[in-house]
Amino acid sequence: MKKEDIIVLPNPNLRKKSKVVASINDNILQIINNMIQATINWDESREHEVGVALAAIQIDQPYKIIVVRNDLDNKEDLTFKAFINPKIVKLYGDIIEDYEGCLSVPDIYGKVPRYNKVRIEAIGIDGKDLNITATGFLAKIFQHEIDHTEGILFIDKIREANEAFFKLNSKGKLEKLDFVKDVEKNNILW
Repeated sequence: MKKEDIIVLPNPNLRKKSKVVASINDNILQIINNMIQATINWDESREHEVGVALAAIQIDQPYKIIVVRNDLDNKEDLTFKAFINPKIVKLYGDIIEDYEGCLSVPDIYGKVPRYNKVRIEAIGIDGKDLNITATGFLAKIFQHEIDHTEGILFIDKIREANEAFFKLNSKGKLEKLDFVKDVEKNNILW
């Protein structure tokens, strides 16, 4: 799969809830592989960014599956872990507001409040239960991706739209968006 296979707003499928995976079969394993390949291909096209995770709905597959890069800080690490039917079982710690972006909302960034600690349950590709407590950036990633499985995008969680949106310029720096002009020009609707 290629980065072009990642669906973007205003595609209405991004707003749909994903289905629970009933069994891990060859089709599900292929979807997971496609998700990883699409993320890596996107990554290769972005000098200043790293694709750290993806939800299946982002490649137009309505299943509760997310993949997360094993080393979030190393763009050279092309390994990912899959989480099938992930769900948040506990949010705790402080709520931190920090910038987020999304492969399905290209070049738009905003400050999103997220808990800095989360406990999730999921199933691995081997069919075994996964129970994970994540903190910091990884906690934010799980919240962002699990939101995708519920049809929720990070832009839905931004508190002050007129002050919170930024775009990445050609030098890899965030610059303020003229919200109305730039969002309408890029045909971003939500």
